[in-house]
Order: sequence, then structure tokens, then C-alpha cells
Amino acid sequence: MVSTYTAKYTKTDSGYMGQLVEWPEVITEGRTLEECRALLKDALQEMIKAYKDLGKEIPVGGALLEQVPVEV
Repeated sequence: MVSTYTAKYTKTDSGYMGQLVEWPEVITEGRTLEECRALLKDALQEMIKAYKDLGKEIPVGGALLEQVPVEV
């Protein structure tokens, strides 16, 4: 079964931080966006394995994101 998760990337002083919207515990950092993407995918795979080993329910992916404009 294939699931999709929504990744959020934030620029940091040392590179990028990546986190899954539907599963916030899956988080990582990389020097480049490409490195951060690869590390986040690896972290997701490891978290899925850990949850399966513990018999925990894996969060469902497929979040819908939209930007909300507001004047500040």
C-alpha cells in the first residue's frame, strides 16, 4: 500500500528543517533542501517500521494545505 504525506520545509541558519504535517514527530534537518528531503523520507520509513514493531497505528497521510491571505 502506498500512502502520501505532506512535507513542510523551513529555511534555517544551517540549511533546512523538514517535518511531516500529518505526523509532526517525523522531523529532520539537512544542509540543502535535497539532503533534507532524503533524510525526511528515511526518517518516515524508520518511524513506520518503529510503529509497526510497537503495534501502534500509523497516522493517515494526504493532508490538504492552502495558503490563507491576511493583511498584517
